[in-house]
Amino acid sequence: MKKELLLVGIVFFLMSVTAITGVHAFEERDKIVTISKHESDVTGDGITESIELKGVPYEGNDDYLKEIYIDISSTDEKQYTMPLESGSKASLKLVDLNQDGVKDIFANVLTGESGGITQNYLYTFKDFISKKLAIPDPLEIESTYEDGYKAKITIGQTGKTYLFDLKDRKKYYKKLGLYYKGKLNEPMELTVNSFNSLKPVKISTGEIILKGVQKINGIANADHIALVETIWKYGNGKWNFSTVNVKTNKES
Repeated sequence: MKKELLLVGIVFFLMSVTAITGVHAFEERDKIVTISKHESDVTGDGITESIELKGVPYEGNDDYLKEIYIDISSTDEKQYTMPLESGSKASLKLVDLNQDGVKDIFANVLTGESGGITQNYLYTFKDFISKKLAIPDPLEIESTYEDGYKAKITIGQTGKTYLFDLKDRKKYYKKLGLYYKGKLNEPMELTVNSFNSLKPVKISTGEIILKGVQKINGIANADHIALVETIWKYGNGKWNFSTVNVKTNKES
């Protein structure tokens, strides 16, 4: 009798665990949100695929996605998934950036870090083969504050130097002890961000380029000093730096 009761108890326990697990899985599925949905041929077979950008928000915080991924439903009846980094926002564009005649998958994820940094991804899915493609690296920029309430940056790829007049924030810098009677108290660099924005742009020639933006801040994110805008063109299997435009805080 005791053995029978024990067996009944075990069966009941296993059924309860299964039920709980099923409910939990259902709840997890409910949390998946579709950020955007696209229909296009990304394999080159002439047939449209379904491409969805999805995310899973943290429980109780819909403003941040702990999981972000790309789902592709293809004509070979298989489901393909490309995981991305977590972040606060994400976007996806379909555009032929590597110039092979088939649209590539270009995605941005806003990391949620201070400064508004984005993680950028470029995939090709030609012939049903998922392959991650290279994207441009941010510019190498040296920076420093200078005496007389000024700042200086030098761009490694061009060797050009830019000087910024910061006298309009003299009181702010003096209060924080950065300057004393116009002299810098100690050497200090600026904050040079990675890409705050990187996006495909179609220019008048019909070419599709990537336009990048890097912010340069002072002692805080609110202490914005300049924007560095770059143009990148694809050729010979790589991204080639084309032009750079530096804008001051007032211009941007």
